[in-house]
Amino acid sequence: MKPSFLELLICPKCSSELRLSGAAELPTDLHEGELKCHNAHTFPIIGGVPRFVSSELYVENFGFEWNMHARTQLDDATSDESEKAFRAKTGFTPDDLRGKLVLDVGCGMGRFSDVVSRWGGTVVGIDLSQAVEAAQRNIGSRENVNIAQADIFELPFRDGTFDFIFSTGVLHHTPSTKAAFDCLPKLLRKNGTIAIWVYSSYSQLGFSNFYRLFTPRIPKRILHALCHAAVPLYFFYKIPLLGLFLRWVLPMSNHPKAEWRVVDTFDWYSPKYQWKHSYEEVFPWFEENGLTSIRVLKVPVALKGTKH
Repeated sequence: MKPSFLELLICPKCSSELRLSGAAELPTDLHEGELKCHNAHTFPIIGGVPRFVSSELYVENFGFEWNMHARTQLDDATSDESEKAFRAKTGFTPDDLRGKLVLDVGCGMGRFSDVVSRWGGTVVGIDLSQAVEAAQRNIGSRENVNIAQADIFELPFRDGTFDFIFSTGVLHHTPSTKAAFDCLPKLLRKNGTIAIWVYSSYSQLGFSNFYRLFTPRIPKRILHALCHAAVPLYFFYKIPLLGLFLRWVLPMSNHPKAEWRVVDTFDWYSPKYQWKHSYEEVFPWFEENGLTSIRVLKVPVALKGTKH
């Protein structure tokens, strides 16, 4: 944990300032310790990551997933797929984020925080699950990256802190997508922008809703093994008529990379919560939070808006 990160943090319980317990000043790079407010709320720092949660009631599968596939979706010298997905789902560009303070809500193993970092923004990545450990290993050592384990419903930040906020593929995995979204716009500075992408209700994926009555209850390792076993079906999905039938009866990811198919399929079938929404439903959320210049993006269902 970097000294500069402490300046951004407050107690999520009482909104008071935090300090490093038992130390006059923060070390250059703190791996273990404890943060404490004047109301005696305490939060451990473990592995360089401040922890503001005490349990993982509804996202434990994501910690398993992103530690199992810690680097699968990170861009490298041969791929810019995550960067393209980030542009499409947020509408942000490098010029937008360069030199700005950005909050990544539900950072997972750091896939899109990595993009923001490479674009020159200072990014704070938060996640409720143990996936923060993978994010810390992947990108946490960079000067412009800070990682915290925190709950979107009890965020450890002051109002008006961030220039940009984004959440892609995360809010619909909380008990209430709208309630989760409502926690975010207040954290924007004046003229700050928020972008979200949530699952679309426009498309129906065959029997997947029926399977999801059972799959979140399957032990994670068994479900992961089943997703792995389904990978070869990809080649049958490309056969006319047979592929159409299989996509309806056994819906799974059609990503050309095998490991991505496992990740995406597990991500679909494992969460306890999985809500789907329309533009008509989500657009008013932005209006109700006083956001303007609301833009509907091409990837359903993605929108962004600005706080004036």
